[in-house]
Amino acid sequence: MAVSKTEEFNKTDVELAEIAKALSHPARINILKILNDLNSCMVGRIVDLLPLSQSTVSQHLKELKRVGLIRGEIDGPKICYCTNPKVLDKAKREFNKLFSQVCKC
Repeated sequence: MAVSKTEEFNKTDVELAEIAKALSHPARINILKILNDLNSCMVGRIVDLLPLSQSTVSQHLKELKRVGLIRGEIDGPKICYCTNPKVLDKAKREFNKLFSQVCKC
């Protein structure tokens, strides 16, 4: 069985890798765009805007929430999602820093 060695890397690099993994599906990128455009959104509205089932959208939302890119607040029997500007801003800064370090263009 493979053993994860993430503890051997610095915390920022591990967090950035987790965010990159969460962004590795086009549906998740679209969800972020939808939430940005609408400011906040119920799952049903997101489902209406994507060619995916409700359960699949929920799985994608769960992954984005896991890394903190979005927040979900319970509103009666439904969950209202919105982006998390603090985490998005940090991710943007760290990705910019990474690409500045590795891009020799």
